[in-house]
This record gives sequence, C-alpha cells and structure tokens, in this order.
Amino acid sequence: MKKFTSIFPFDQSVIAEYPLLSLAELNKKSEAASKAFSHWKLTSFNHRADVLTKAASILKSRRHELAKLMSMEMGKAYQESVAEIEKCALVCNFYAENGEAFLKDETIVTTYQKSYVAYQPLGAVLAVMPWNFPFWQVFRFAAPTLMAGNVALLKHAHNVSGCSLAIEEVWRQAGAAEGVFQSLITDSEGAEKMIRTSIVQAVSLTGSEKAGSAVAAIAATEIKKSVLELGGSDGFIVLADADITAAAKTAVQARMQNAGQSCIAAKRFIVETVVYDEFIGRVEEQIKNLKQGNPFQEDIDMGPLASPKFAEQLLQQLSQSTAKGAHVLVGGQASGANFQPTLVNNIHTEMPLFNEETFGPVMSVIKANNAEDAVRIANNHRYGLGNSVWTKDLQRGEAVARQLESGNVFINAMTKSDPALPFGGLKKSGFGRELSHHGIREFVNAKTITVSP
Repeated sequence: MKKFTSIFPFDQSVIAEYPLLSLAELNKKSEAASKAFSHWKLTSFNHRADVLTKAASILKSRRHELAKLMSMEMGKAYQESVAEIEKCALVCNFYAENGEAFLKDETIVTTYQKSYVAYQPLGAVLAVMPWNFPFWQVFRFAAPTLMAGNVALLKHAHNVSGCSLAIEEVWRQAGAAEGVFQSLITDSEGAEKMIRTSIVQAVSLTGSEKAGSAVAAIAATEIKKSVLELGGSDGFIVLADADITAAAKTAVQARMQNAGQSCIAAKRFIVETVVYDEFIGRVEEQIKNLKQGNPFQEDIDMGPLASPKFAEQLLQQLSQSTAKGAHVLVGGQASGANFQPTLVNNIHTEMPLFNEETFGPVMSVIKANNAEDAVRIANNHRYGLGNSVWTKDLQRGEAVARQLESGNVFINAMTKSDPALPFGGLKKSGFGRELSHHGIREFVNAKTITVSP
C-alpha cells in the first residue's frame, strides 16, 4: 500500500504515515460529495454562516494545537503558525458576515417586466493546495466555496496530510454535514480521477506553474472551470524619495516571512541608484541579526525550509547566479533543510535569481536608474502576482502602480492577502481571483432570469 510520510523538516524525524485512498475509497468520497450537495445547496445562508462562524470559533480555541501540527509538518516558526490559524478564523467570519450580500440577486433594468441575475452553487469544487500555508490556503478557498452552497474536496500536498485531515475535522466539528468538506489523501493520479467525476464542477489550485498547467489542462478537457494561483517573483520597488528606514525594515519581513516560502513574498528588490547603498546597508544589518532554528524556539525569526530538497534547489539557483556575477553579501549556506537568510546583489536578467521563482530566504537586490527603469525591470518577468512600491509621493506611487503588470500592488506596504480584497495574478502567475466578492463568485452559476407578463 502506498503511503505518504510526514517528516519534521528541522531534524528529518518521522511524524506519521498516511495510506493513500484506494480507487474504491475515492469513489465513495465522490458519492458522498454528490449526496451532500443535494441538501447543502438548499440550506439557507444563515445556516451556512452559522457553520462558518463555528469553524472560526473552533480554530481560535484549537489554535495552539493546530499551529503545532503545522510547524511540525512544514517547519514554519510556531508564532507564524498561530497567526496563520487566526487568519483562517478571520476569513471564515468575513464570509459568514458578507457571503449572502455578495450573492444576492442582482436586478438589471431591461425591456422585460423583471430581469435579474441569480448566483447559484455549481456542485463540488476540488482544491489542489500547497504545503507552504497549509491552513490558510485551504480556508481562503473553503470559506467562500461552502458559503456559496458548494461542497468541497481537498487534495493537499502530501507532506501536510495531517493538516489536511485536521481541517476536515474542524469543518465536521463546526456542523458541516457528512460529505460537505472532505480531505483526500491521494496523489496526482487520484486528483485527476476526481476532476473527471461528474460531481466536481470546478478546480481551484494554488501551487507551481507546472502543476497549474497540468491541472488546468485536465479540467479543460472536461469543460470545467479552474482558478489558478501560481508562482510569483514580486517586485519591491524603492524610489528615491522613499522612507528608506521603513522600506528596508518591511523589505526584510516581506522576504523572510515563512522562511521565504511564499508566492507573494517580495523576491526582486528594485532600488533607485541614489538610495541603493543606503537601502543595502540597512537591509544587510537586519539580515545579519536574523536567527534561524527549531520552529518551536521562542527567540527565532524563521524555521527551516519544508524539505532538504528545497534547500538544494535554492542553493543551485544561487550557485548558478553567482557564476554569472551575483555577489553574496550575507548568508548563502545550507545544512539539511536549514537555509541561512541571504542577501545578494549585482543581479541581472540572465540569472536564476532574477528569472525564476526563488522559494526561500534569498533577497535579490537590483539597481534601477529611475522610476521608469524600475517599472521596466519589474514587468520584465513571466510572473505577475504582486508588487510593492515605496515613495512619499502617493500620487506618483499610484501612477507607478497602474503601470505594473500584476494582480495587486501595495504602496508603502508589503504584499499580502486580505479577505476583503481580490487576490490573484496575471501572466504565468495564473488566472481568476480568490477572496472578496470576486472570489465567492468564481464558483457559482450567474444565472439570468427574466419575467414577461
């Protein structure tokens, strides 16, 4: 029997093993989803909101237990894990409070006596989710999906199978009926089988460009919708008139949170020449003081990467870039899954540190001649997830933001997701939106209804 093994990244000790579901068991999951949808879609918004509110309460009351599981499975610093659980509660409460209003019938004035759009659930939505934010990625999909009257199936990353099962337990404790939310311990072949089942009507994937392309292609052959949130190489633009102290402090946080393992982490720091040396100096000082270690140590700033293989990949990107002229100012070493916080400059477009996504604590700084050059550098990438712009001239900041090719831009703040704001990207960063009213409307049928006398 094939199994997934959950391993503590810090020391590679085995936590647990999880057997994969058989084909017969997957079929039962599909049947349970179909049965659940037949009644869940008929429940009131008040009922669904009550389930979401209870889920939020459970998350808060169990946050320390769930955060420990998260840190054990993927190595996130414990304090970051606690914050992630609390953010999951926030998104549940957000959709409990706003979901009905987001999906209310929309009246349209036409020549008919009455015409409107009704937003109705589709069926089951399959989520293929990554390990880097094992609770948040799931809840930002699940809360709007369930509030809209759909049912949910989760194919999580294999190294966070314990988190996957714990999430299902939270929804059951909150009162979601059997089959409304199900965790599938399965591989890519099992996920494909589920996409091709009749009850699954849409797919949401957060992950790599390669995984997104494969899943979207399967969904397309079945004429089913997909929403993809893929890689990112976000630009962090520091203009000459920026508050350098604030920019540098936020820059380190934006790159090093979650040990740099985030699609929306700032990765390319594009700094105007006139403030380049000052920015580098302030950032270098901070990075030298960062402490990495066991995720359960109270005084650490970051834990390990999720796997030694990720550290090896990052080392390779760093090595290939230094061979082309990049300069390592701080860090650059790894031991097992533990990768030192690293600062690199003299970056250009032919280097992996520029043209690939770097998933770890490596901060790449690029010099720009002026604001126009900074925009050019930021847009010169196949990804378009997010950007950050730093300037004291807010009007100018907004003008720069409109020129950037990405799904979101934050002025004088780091890129992050917020339940009230739509989240997603352009180009190879994917398509579709999560969160806000845009996210809950991705997986509903916008049904036109007209009435004539």
